[in-house]
Amino acid sequence: MNRAMAAYVRVVDAVNYRIGRIMMYGVFVMMAILLWSSVSKTFFLPSLWTLETAQFAMVAYYIMGGPYSIQLGSNVRMDLFYGSWSVRRKAWFDSFTVFFLIFYLGVLLYGGVGSTAYSLGHWGDEPFGFLGQIVAAFFTGGPDAATEVIGRTERSPSAWRPFLWPIKTVMCFGIFLMLLQAVSELFKDIACIRGYEWGRRADVA
Repeated sequence: MNRAMAAYVRVVDAVNYRIGRIMMYGVFVMMAILLWSSVSKTFFLPSLWTLETAQFAMVAYYIMGGPYSIQLGSNVRMDLFYGSWSVRRKAWFDSFTVFFLIFYLGVLLYGGVGSTAYSLGHWGDEPFGFLGQIVAAFFTGGPDAATEVIGRTERSPSAWRPFLWPIKTVMCFGIFLMLLQAVSELFKDIACIRGYEWGRRADVA
């Protein structure tokens, strides 16, 4: 493995490792929200925000923890023959099948960016260009200039009616991190095929 690939793996694995370890505590956030939902429904007036907030927390927990799950190899898979293969044969197989994951994540990211642009009031066909306009306006004219670019923002049809762009942004960021992690796994498999010793987990200490 050359230095560029090794540096990429170390940086991406370190970032996703730390984010994943932080997101592990998200389960307690969801528990607290659902606990308050039960208490408020029993003793007080039911809160309008608890159900959707718990759903948003679950999405963030799942999406942001996904790269760490890929890094640890703890994602669910059908293991009929794979478990009995040698490490090098697994690397050959993984280096081929990871392209399906990369393609899938790329499609998800493209759709997620389009959905996020839609939630910010963009109705056209170029979501990346629209988001670029928002970023450029923010850095050149500040928040007011960015607000002028944004159209009618999408809201949930529920009684609470929260804005949807924050959770969609989190989803896009998590999918992007998973895409980076998938490429990192490809580089590890290539290193394994070439005879280099590289564990499934990078040394991030």
